[in-house]
Parts: sequence; structure tokens; C-alpha cells
Amino acid sequence: MQAIERLPATPADAGKEKPTSWWRVPMVWLVIGGPLTVVVASLATAVIAVRGADPVLGPGERGSVSERTSTPDAMTPALQARNHAATPKR
Repeated sequence: MQAIERLPATPADAGKEKPTSWWRVPMVWLVIGGPLTVVVASLATAVIAVRGADPVLGPGERGSVSERTSTPDAMTPALQARNHAATPKR
């Protein structure tokens, strides 16, 4: 059975529309969805950061990847290393 569209009862009713619910308006979901997506993404990022946190090494502890795989000269102070890189070889 097909729905029959009814004509307005009076000419004054011709311009009136039935109000729609707020959740049926697409713009509302864009306004709510954008910030909600950002909040969910930030919570996911926080969970990843907490679960995959690297252990903190103390002042006397060794074992970082750069110390194990580099040459002994890797422990030279930063100022000496910078100056060495800036001067040409003789």
C-alpha cells in the first residue's frame, strides 16, 4: 500500500513543517563526531604509550642501543664531537 501525501488543510499550514528530532539532523553528527573522534584517538594513543613505555635507566646503568652498537668514540663530549665534525681532516 502506498502512502498518500496529504495536502495542507488551510493555506496557513502550507509553510509549516513538522519539527525533526535533533538526532536526525546530519549536521549535529558532524559537530559531535569530530571532537569525539579526536578524544577516542587521544585515548588510544595514551594506551599505546603506557603499554609500550621504555624502562628508565639509572645514572650508572648501561645498555642503550647506541652504546652497544657504536664505536668507543661515541662517549666523547658533545662539544668535542661538534668541533671535530666542523674541522676538516689534516
